[in-house]
Amino acid sequence: MNDAFRNDKSIKKIYIEVYFYYLITMIGGQPIFILKEGSKRETGKDAMKANIDAAKSIASAVRTSLGPRGMDKMLVDSLGDIVITNDGVTILKEMDVEHPAAKMMVEVSKTQDTMVGDGTTTAVVVAGALLQEAESLINQNVHPTVIADGYRMAAQKAKEILEDIATKVEINDKENIIKMASTSLSSKAASGSKEKLSEISYETIKAIAEKSGNGYKVDMDNVQIVKKQGGEIDDTTLIYGIIVDKEKVHPGMQDSVKNAKIAVLNAALEIKKPEFDTNIRIDDPTMIQKFLSQEESILKEMVKKVKETGANVLITQKGIDDLAQHYLAKEGIYAVRRVKKSDIEKLSKATGATIASSIDELAASDLGKAEQVEQIKIGDDYLTFVTGCVNPKAVSLLVRGGTEHVVDEIERSIVDSIHVVAAAIEDGKYVTGGGSAAVEIAVKTREYAVKVGGRQQLAIEKFANAMEEIPRALSENAGINAIDILINLRNEHAKGHKKFGINLYTGNIEDMEKAGVIEPIRVGKQAIDAATEAAVMILRIDDVIATKGSRGGSPPPGAGAGED
Repeated sequence: MNDAFRNDKSIKKIYIEVYFYYLITMIGGQPIFILKEGSKRETGKDAMKANIDAAKSIASAVRTSLGPRGMDKMLVDSLGDIVITNDGVTILKEMDVEHPAAKMMVEVSKTQDTMVGDGTTTAVVVAGALLQEAESLINQNVHPTVIADGYRMAAQKAKEILEDIATKVEINDKENIIKMASTSLSSKAASGSKEKLSEISYETIKAIAEKSGNGYKVDMDNVQIVKKQGGEIDDTTLIYGIIVDKEKVHPGMQDSVKNAKIAVLNAALEIKKPEFDTNIRIDDPTMIQKFLSQEESILKEMVKKVKETGANVLITQKGIDDLAQHYLAKEGIYAVRRVKKSDIEKLSKATGATIASSIDELAASDLGKAEQVEQIKIGDDYLTFVTGCVNPKAVSLLVRGGTEHVVDEIERSIVDSIHVVAAAIEDGKYVTGGGSAAVEIAVKTREYAVKVGGRQQLAIEKFANAMEEIPRALSENAGINAIDILINLRNEHAKGHKKFGINLYTGNIEDMEKAGVIEPIRVGKQAIDAATEAAVMILRIDDVIATKGSRGGSPPPGAGAGED
């Protein structure tokens, strides 16, 4: 037996490995722990599978809300507050996601929302499909880095394909831009009023778009949205001016001022209090009256300076003393106080007023102009409407709806819509929707995969399959046979009909441009970028180490104040 042991090298090797393992892990009779007690670690394919499953679950959660026939989600938080929406990013923001890979998918939708404002559900669905397709390659022992390389190559090719099939659009092409806004609104709760809201979206962005080189730039901070429940969705209004969520400061002031000349201040009409403690000793009772008269005189002088500029409306970010309010009312000046800084800045852009930092600096040249400043009661609130501004660089949207939940969803819908219009005007290009662009990408990337060859070809073909998840999900959400639709779409695109997609209301394959289903090119490009990068990042993870978090107690040695 001993001779057999000495001669068998494989048995000898196993013995040596076991012996060294024992020496390493049992120094002094105690095992060595690398990680904190309670930590959890997953490695290799187990880690990959767990991450992919988590990401697929997120994609599955929003998949049924894709498209004009998608369903809404009701989200209830720990306080019982309800959100009803089919907006992908809102759904994922409201979900209390714990898994780290799932959180990365939430980031995909947030990035899409920040960069474009629409297509958040599309981006997440594509990311989930990319991971699902990659899983089958991993099971065939294709290395994740090979898949990642193939996906990146395919994503670059996909963006080139989008550029090839894109059509140019100008800021004055009202018809096509309104169609893009309408396409965005078709899948929202506001779809019943999409004609009016689409036109409002176009006029909003056209008003604030600024020429930049050969194109245009749009600053969304110049759009103010005010929500008030009550009325109907069709009561939503674009105002060429600003809505100040404040009422006039004195009942003696008139409710409406025509041909308004507006002074905008970042200063108070009050007696400034000293920054240090002061005491005033009055020995003679007549000094009290002199002291009060001096205060009155200072406030009256402030109002006089405002009047001398020719202003008949005063809007300030700071306070207005009660006595100053009385004098303003006597002078026929409509005044509003404690207005938000953001509203003051928008008001300046809308009326052309210069924001004065003190009464002494205020001059006639600083005044802004508007056709009318009016106090209007909506529901239980009084609002000040500054309307009829000439060439305003900031505008307001008054959003109406029957209930609070409806108003919130209409706001989300119209925000997506104006972002779409802004992207169309800035980029000057659009592509067709209804799954047509996704199918064209799938067809062309399969052709590209053959030219690339090697193992990357497998990943590029899987990318093409993932892109077809868009028309598949659209069809299933509309109750249409997805397999038949995909076959017909592939056939039409093989014939060169690049703009053919699904009419989700009839179930037919037709030209999406003629049907008016178009979207800015940025929606598709950003969705491809965000989905691909998220999928690649998740695929490259082969080790997940989750340490047990400590709650409460003293900070560890060496931890400074304020450190987590």
